[in-house]
Amino acid sequence: QVQAVESGGGLVQPGGSLRLSCVVSESLFSDYDLAWYRRTEKRQQELVADITKSGATDYVGSAKGRFTISRDNAKNTLYLQMDSLKPEDTAIYYCNIAPMSGRFWSWGQGTQVTVSS
Repeated sequence: QVQAVESGGGLVQPGGSLRLSCVVSESLFSDYDLAWYRRTEKRQQELVADITKSGATDYVGSAKGRFTISRDNAKNTLYLQMDSLKPEDTAIYYCNIAPMSGRFWSWGQGTQVTVSS
């Protein structure tokens, strides 16, 4: 069973930055389009950004211009650089297969991001 382990979250002030990492135990990691998702207390889980196996990226809503998704296939690791963080970015962040693929790995524990002064 594939496992995704997210890390890098924490408490940060508005305007600050965090870099999230997700290590995936999938030998065919490089064959997958991947994504970061987040779940807030008030909203359902939502897509934040995705990256294709060839490296093309896309961002949703307020992530545009502030977040950067990237991947290191040699390390089976997905990253999310988050800059200019806002309180509304507070959520648990997860990585998984991108939604266009139509399937998901089992969800990991996620990593909590809290943006507060």
